[in-house]
Amino acid sequence: MLRLKEYRGHIRNWKGLCEELGLDLKLPRREREEKILIAGYEKWGESIADHLYGMFAFAIWDEEKQELFAVRDQFGTKPFYYYLTEDGTLLYGTFIRPIMEQEGFKKELNEDMLQLYLTLTYVAGEDTFFKGVKKLLPGRYLKWRPAKDGKDARLEITRYWTPKFYPDETKTLMDWANKINSTMETIMQEVKEPSETAESFLSGGVDSSYVLAMSDAQNADTVGYDDARFDESPLALETAKILGRTLSRCRITPEEYFEIVPWVMKNMEQPLGDASAIAFSIGCKATAEHTKLCYSGEGSDEFFGGYNMYRNAERYGENLKNFYVGNTNIMKEDEKKSLLKNYKEGLLPIDLVRDIYDEIEEYDPLTKMSDIDIQIWLEGDIYLNVDKMSEAAGLEIRMPLTDLRIFDIASRIPSKFKVNEEQNKVAFRTAAARILPEEVAFRKKLGFIVPIRHWMADENYNGPVKEMIFSDTASIFFNMEEVQKIWDEYTGGNSDLWRKIWTIYTFLVWYDQYF
Repeated sequence: MLRLKEYRGHIRNWKGLCEELGLDLKLPRREREEKILIAGYEKWGESIADHLYGMFAFAIWDEEKQELFAVRDQFGTKPFYYYLTEDGTLLYGTFIRPIMEQEGFKKELNEDMLQLYLTLTYVAGEDTFFKGVKKLLPGRYLKWRPAKDGKDARLEITRYWTPKFYPDETKTLMDWANKINSTMETIMQEVKEPSETAESFLSGGVDSSYVLAMSDAQNADTVGYDDARFDESPLALETAKILGRTLSRCRITPEEYFEIVPWVMKNMEQPLGDASAIAFSIGCKATAEHTKLCYSGEGSDEFFGGYNMYRNAERYGENLKNFYVGNTNIMKEDEKKSLLKNYKEGLLPIDLVRDIYDEIEEYDPLTKMSDIDIQIWLEGDIYLNVDKMSEAAGLEIRMPLTDLRIFDIASRIPSKFKVNEEQNKVAFRTAAARILPEEVAFRKKLGFIVPIRHWMADENYNGPVKEMIFSDTASIFFNMEEVQKIWDEYTGGNSDLWRKIWTIYTFLVWYDQYF
């Protein structure tokens, strides 16, 4: 007998799976997906994830084998955590807090993560800030048998999927653009249940514009600020009008932004120093007031070469493996050595990705950078943010561009069709230009920017930050004279230091929530 013990996600190719597994297409979604997972595991066993398109993390208990099987999707869109107690019991789930409430859990801080966090601004790799709590990494499955009849408990982690890249030089740029569009048409037919009504997040960028244009969503949702330098909502409104859709704009004030930080860190369960996560959480709460389902455009930048730093890939060359751990690099080792009271020699962020570099030695520099970000950054920052904040707000988010079929296309597109001297994400933008005006499809990437560098230096708003970074709690971890130096230089006009302040602050807010 098989029992589904844990599941969160959305299975896109459910119609084909129901037909193959002999299941009723008219079943309610939750019941249908439970039956797909049970019947799929009966049929395919450990290879079940190879047959699923979508977002998922789940665990199945096999009563006959007395064995737990848990799996996380290829990109890590949904989290899965596990913890072994002293008596060998496995605690597990898609949230950390329910694990902490169970018998046998001991809440202890994993302080080593702080040293890595100050560079990365997110929790990368399998370890977490809670000692003993581990993440099942993307593209892995877990098997656990409890101790029985004198046999010790057994825990095994197996990797079932690895990103692979096979550049195909036989196709033209237009061939790739056509392939992207036709595949997206298929995915957009699957991503929504027939009875559901969805909206779509919209910024000034091409990703969200493309998803909205390909969808049947009649309303888009965006956030904006009073400071026009950071406000993408006018561009979002322009795009919505072109596509004949309405737009709901959530205005974010600095007061609201700082006020919600503790709520965000508590629901994130791990500290996250991505300032856009706070704005995203506010946007999720506003959107959830009038819909329970929304599309979002994550995944495209990493798959198709969307970040401006990718244009430096050739210049970095072989040196990448000595420093590139992904999208963020906030503090160098000498800075952390001065800042941290318990700095450990040899605890380096680059060690998190050395195994990945061994896998990708034959790739060109751009592909190496993309691969690192797909395996580390997406899971640790982007997807964590989307999953935790949408769940906390009561909103379900689906990401059509995060799909194995989209990655399959991206993995075969040569780097010259991803990034050139003038433009990033070339093939993707060319595909988008088939259904969007060129000025939208080739609009310069702005990123999901927040005026935090200015707000945090403003005495009218930065009280919570100052109080926390100069608190007794801060003095447990940091040399306070170094914190003071960074703060004085930042408020003295060096606004580039805002990320260092913010990364320290978000850790302390998270610590205050949990310890």
